[in-house]
This record gives sequence, structure tokens and C-alpha cells, in this order.
Amino acid sequence: MLAENDDVTRLARLEPLVSKLPRVGTTIFSVMSALAAETGAVNLGQGFPDFDCDPKLIDAVSEAMRNGLNQYAAMAGVLPLRQAIADKVRAQYGHAYDVDAEITVTAGATQGILTAMLCAVRQGDEVIVIEPAYDCYVPAIELAGGKPVFVAMMLGENGYAVPWDAVAAAVTPRTRMIVVNSPHNPTGSVFSPTDLAALSDIVRGTQILILSDEVYEHMVFDDLRHESVCRTPELAERAFVVSSFGKTLHVTGWKVGYVAAPARLSAEFRRVHQFTVFAVNAPMQYGLAAYLQDPTPCLDVAPFYAHKRDLFRDGLAGTRFRLLPARGTYFQCADYRAISDMPEAEFSGWLTTEFGVAAIPVSAFYDTPRETGIIRFCFAKKDQTLNTAIERLSRL
Repeated sequence: MLAENDDVTRLARLEPLVSKLPRVGTTIFSVMSALAAETGAVNLGQGFPDFDCDPKLIDAVSEAMRNGLNQYAAMAGVLPLRQAIADKVRAQYGHAYDVDAEITVTAGATQGILTAMLCAVRQGDEVIVIEPAYDCYVPAIELAGGKPVFVAMMLGENGYAVPWDAVAAAVTPRTRMIVVNSPHNPTGSVFSPTDLAALSDIVRGTQILILSDEVYEHMVFDDLRHESVCRTPELAERAFVVSSFGKTLHVTGWKVGYVAAPARLSAEFRRVHQFTVFAVNAPMQYGLAAYLQDPTPCLDVAPFYAHKRDLFRDGLAGTRFRLLPARGTYFQCADYRAISDMPEAEFSGWLTTEFGVAAIPVSAFYDTPRETGIIRFCFAKKDQTLNTAIERLSRL
């Protein structure tokens, strides 16, 4: 049996292995989903659909399995899927990525984001993060040895907007990368051409890279269009563009996404990718490739979710929630300060336990929690689910 001092010595040796991310605990999404399950609440917190995907997609994957496509896929992704991605991007955004050298299929967008950070960010590099921000960015930066530098979005009557002058002011000689996200989680805001022009002005003449999280690219409403960074050649030449089939096709559990980047960046990306996942689920890749021969499923996503957004917004119109603009994603932010002065996390817990609807506090999307009295709902749910939530929230 080890003596007590031996135990202390062993723990001391292990400490460096477990302190890479000392501030990271259980995510707010897991916490609120667990509370929703415990209380029987309608879970409008974590961002996943409660409905299934198109049966034709299931059939396409099943056919690939039956046809024996069950062994390792090519490291960069199966060619038919990479070709489908390249065709989609060219048709929608006008940028031609090389199928062989510039598109890599990933195990979801999160793996793509982490891999981009690990291949591009060096010890001590600064990475600008625009808050509120999805929670995987900062851990990825820190695992790569980088330092996150935070710039907060402005909140006005028209919703959230990026203060590009503040982003420019945050740039230093050590800035390695800027992380952008549009359509934006959690705020539902979307970039305009003016945003892309401002970003171009900041990086022009520098070596700064861009990581563009575009997983909600097909969920843009109100006759707006998705302004991918690859629409702008001087941004595309320095950008890792990340997207996800899980969000677009209602299969978040499949964890299949992709990263498109210039050949020189993709080459470095693949050096890391081959030693993290190496290759992604083969039959799902072949199934997705076959399914995407018809681009309609991607094009139909925006009106599909616009209906759900409008159903949810109309249902809450008579409540004391002040609904912020929701121009993209499947999230709706709501100001609850006319209802309560509780902090956001406390209010979210109270809403779950007392009214049976789970939401996410927007303060959780800041490195240092910032209380603005705003919570985020997810409307990627069946109409019946949304109507149940509306009925419960209307009692407030």
C-alpha cells in the first residue's frame, strides 16, 4: 500500500496533465439539459432538434453500409463528399476550392475548430474572440498555447453588432488569428457586406488568419443572404471556413462537418487532423454525398426554420419578454428584465423548475460572465414542442 506521501507525489506528477484547462468545468448546456430532464421541462436550452432527419438521408447511409463502405475513409474525406461540398460552396458563394487540396471532412465542427487552432496558433500567440462566443473557442485556443483576447459585441435596439473599431484596436503584433461567427450563436445576428469589408480592412497587409465558424450558414432569414468570408477573396486566402452537416440536415449526433481553407493552410490542418481523428465515419460520408446530389435540402432549411422562429416569436408577443432580432441560426434571445431582476443563470434555473421551460443564460457565453438580463431559447423543435413552451411562458 502506498504511503500518504506517495499519494501526494503521484498527484503532483499528475497535476500538469489535468490543469491544461483549469477553468473548464461542465458546460452550461449539459447543466441545463440535465435540469430539464430532471424536472420534465421543455428543453429549449441545448441547440439540437427534437425531430428526425429526412428518411432519404437515412436510406442513403444504410445503402452505403450495405454496399460495404464500412472501412476507413480517406484521411481528407471521401471524394464524392468533398466534391459535393466544393460544388455547394461554388454555387452559393462563388468561391472555387480545390477538391483535393482545400477541403477536409471533420468529425463535426468542434473538431475542425480545435484542429485549426492546433495547427495555426503557437505558444503565446493572441487570438481575438468576439463575445458572446460559443464555448469551444477559448479552450481550443488555450490548448494550442494561445491567449484569447476578448472584444464584446454592442447591444442596441437592432440587436447585437460587432464593434469593428474595437476589434482593430485589439490587434497587436502578437495577433495570430481572429475568430468570427456568422450566423451568430447565441445572438442570432448575421454579417452584412459591411462587416466583411470592415474585417478585410483590419487584416489587410498583415499575416493574421481568420477562423470563420459558419455552421448555421443555411439558416438566414428575412431575405438576407449568408455572407461567408469566402465571398471575399482577400479573406478567403487566409481563412479556415468551418461548417457542419449536423446543423443543416438535423443530424447533430452524427458529428460530420468540414473545413475549407487555402492549400497551404489545409496542408497544415491535415498534419494535425491525421493524428486526432484521421478519418471520419465512412458510410455517413458516402450517404451525405449521395443525398446532396440534390441541393434542395440545404436550400429548404431557411424557410423551414423561419416558420419556427415566427411561430415562437408570435407566441411570445403578448408576454413581458422583449425579443431581440433573430436574423439567423435557430436561436432566439429574449430580454427578461421586465419580469425579474434575477441574474441570468438563476433566472434560467427558476424558469426551468417553476415554469417547465429550459433556456441558456447569455452570460455563459462570456469569459467573464456579463449580466445583461438576456437568455437564449432554441426553436429547432417540433411545432407541438414550441406551442407547449409558449403556453408555459405565457404564464409569466
